[in-house]
Amino acid sequence: MVGRERRIFVGLAVAMFLGITVYFRLWMIDYSVSSHDTELLRSQFDLANKEAMDESAEWRLRFDEEADKASKCAKELEKIKESIVKKEDSISFNNKLALLQKWTERMLHICYL
Repeated sequence: MVGRERRIFVGLAVAMFLGITVYFRLWMIDYSVSSHDTELLRSQFDLANKEAMDESAEWRLRFDEEADKASKCAKELEKIKESIVKKEDSISFNNKLALLQKWTERMLHICYL
């Protein structure tokens, strides 16, 4: 019985040694592949980051251009409003002037009578 137990123990030890050897071998293969994958992922991330920054800069430029257009339109609208107010003032001034001329004509007409 001792010989049988000893053979089982030796067989178990050999199996564990082979299992550990295979595990470390697979781990080394996976580590070398994963380190290469890490470099590949890093380069892909850097490329994606550059593209995202370029796109962000492009959108920022578009926003700035649209903001400039909007401010120009707002300024033009203010100028138009001011000119309309000035025209209305000049129209009312012309109306007042016409009324004043009519009034003076009446007064002159009354004075000459």
